Amino acid sequence: MRQQEFLELADRYLIGDMTARERQDFEQLRDGNPELQDLFRSHADFLKQMEDQSARSEFKQQLAAVIQEQPNQGIIVMMWKKLKINGVAAAAVAVLSSLATLYATGYFSTIRKTSSDYSALKREINNVKKNVNAHNNAIRNINKENTTAPAPLQYGATGFMLTKDGYVVTNFHVVSGADSIHLQNSSGDTFKASIIHVDQEKDLAILHISDSTFAKSASIPYTFRKQGMDLGEDIFTIGYPRDEAVYGEGYLSSATGYSGDTTAYQISIPVNPGNSGGPVLDRNGNIIGIISGKQKGIDGAAFAIKTKALVETLNRIPKENLKGNIILNSKNSLSTLPRTEQIKKLQDYIYMVKVY
Repeated sequence: MRQQEFLELADRYLIGDMTARERQDFEQLRDGNPELQDLFRSHADFLKQMEDQSARSEFKQQLAAVIQEQPNQGIIVMMWKKLKINGVAAAAVAVLSSLATLYATGYFSTIRKTSSDYSALKREINNVKKNVNAHNNAIRNINKENTTAPAPLQYGATGFMLTKDGYVVTNFHVVSGADSIHLQNSSGDTFKASIIHVDQEKDLAILHISDSTFAKSASIPYTFRKQGMDLGEDIFTIGYPRDEAVYGEGYLSSATGYSGDTTAYQISIPVNPGNSGGPVLDRNGNIIGIISGKQKGIDGAAFAIKTKALVETLNRIPKENLKGNIILNSKNSLSTLPRTEQIKKLQDYIYMVKVY
């Protein structure tokens, strides 16, 4: 179902223009999809604000009619003129405030991306059941007498290192609502991470590994390509649509992303749930984007947030949120290597993101 069709059904639901069976079907549709739930709540709030504004306008019209019936009462007329100016100003402020709130909360970007043909690429809990069972068994073996089961694993996705001292990037939609986040490297080591900053509109989240067992790595082997790409350039990715790292390759198919988004690319690479947050690299091993989603029903239509958008987000992080400056690597050690060797070096810097 397309977003516009859903909003039309939502309007009928809110004004009571549905049969009991239609209401039941609509509630099942809405409650079965978290993105549709968020869209419904935002839409209902927006309509409520517009309804309140309409009531204020009706009151002003009634007040004007009363004043027109008593033209000789100069004091009342003067008061009305003053109230009218204040009322118009208040109405303008209310409308602007409503629009600003909707923009800040991602309402308009949510409308665009809740269309049924866009799919974010985080793995649901059923796809990581093996990891959950293994984790629970390990805990039981350590302390059989007094064990509190860990929170259930909700999602799995991908992230990769920005700096050698533990800054990692993934997608906002991956970590949104997380109770805790853990990052697992290619060797199976797991580290706790915290959210440093999120950019909901660009769908980016910056994490920092806060685990005392984490040791700073050697220099990161890749750099971040900020200039544009040419159509047809070869690209590749490594991510975690499974419990092991998976390699995929393809080419840049469009300079814009979903629905003409200028902050993203369209790429022709096979991707699946779990690839969200994975790096997209050019043939020389420069990061050119971060995988975020794909278009349903179209083979090879995936989307990646541009590195330029990532850098803009990094530059807006408040300094008080940082644990040291984020300084991106400027030396590439992958460009002269064959692809198989590039992959071997990259795997140490790409993580499975586990969201609890």
